[in-house]
Amino acid sequence: MSVQADAQAEGLVVAPRRRLRDNAVVVAVLGARQALFGGIVLGIVILIAILAPWIAPYGEHERVGDVFEPPSAAHWLGLDDGGFDMLSLMMYGARVSLIVGFAAALVAMVIGGAVGVISGYFGGRTDTVLMRVTDYFLAIPDLPLMIVVAAVWGRSLRNIILIIGVIYWTTTARVVRSQVKSVRERGYIRRTRVVGASDMRLILRHVLPQVAPLLVATAVIMVAYAIFAETAIAFLGLGDPSVTSWGLLIQNAFARDAISVGAWWAIVPPGVAVAIVVVSLTMMGTAIEDVLNPRLRVSHLSVRLFRMRTPPPREEEA
Repeated sequence: MSVQADAQAEGLVVAPRRRLRDNAVVVAVLGARQALFGGIVLGIVILIAILAPWIAPYGEHERVGDVFEPPSAAHWLGLDDGGFDMLSLMMYGARVSLIVGFAAALVAMVIGGAVGVISGYFGGRTDTVLMRVTDYFLAIPDLPLMIVVAAVWGRSLRNIILIIGVIYWTTTARVVRSQVKSVRERGYIRRTRVVGASDMRLILRHVLPQVAPLLVATAVIMVAYAIFAETAIAFLGLGDPSVTSWGLLIQNAFARDAISVGAWWAIVPPGVAVAIVVVSLTMMGTAIEDVLNPRLRVSHLSVRLFRMRTPPPREEEA
């Protein structure tokens, strides 16, 4: 009876501490300039992608001039190899690239999160088997595997999302596993297990809330990887030809010898757009991870930001 009372008391103490910690995390993330800058840039790109049908100067499949017509007042980014307005194609292409990025990151987060939680919580033989499977996926080169799978499964957008998600779950699994192994040894977890709580209840009620912020931080970086991977797949000619994406724009420009005719506007804008979005997502993800990942908080030297942190006050100073 006393053990149950202690567990309940521990739960009452943990809840306020968790709220305080979550508030501190939010304040720390919002206070990081690189996270704020990355969020603003990403928000602008998402807004443009959503409003593309209403703000694009021309339709996605509307031919408005000659092939590779240079930039002008009527066409700020010129025309592509088919005589389509590049600015309009860039807006529509943002929708597909972002959909692939976020959907593939969601697939990677679900697979990697499940593997990491199960492996870290149960340990033993389960941990060994799942980590060996993870090692096998890590040992396989990403790009050749994506090329082979895309060629076998087909070039639809759904298949590309699944391919990228299935390949990039390994990092998420390892990060989540390390955190879960630490969480499961905490006092309130042991007390809750003693009073008869099932493994499923412990995972859903106590373990997942602790690792969810770190899982989200990893997923943000996964979005950047997924967008870059989709661009690479499309550039190699294995993207979905029925939809417009930034990678497909680059591939079409190279296939129609845009470089030979000096039509830089058909290649540079989509490449710059991919770079801006990837850098923005990376800045957000690394800033969030810098706050949440315990491994990055061990030292007073921030690995991500390369600056000295203020050390915590000593007990006698507090």
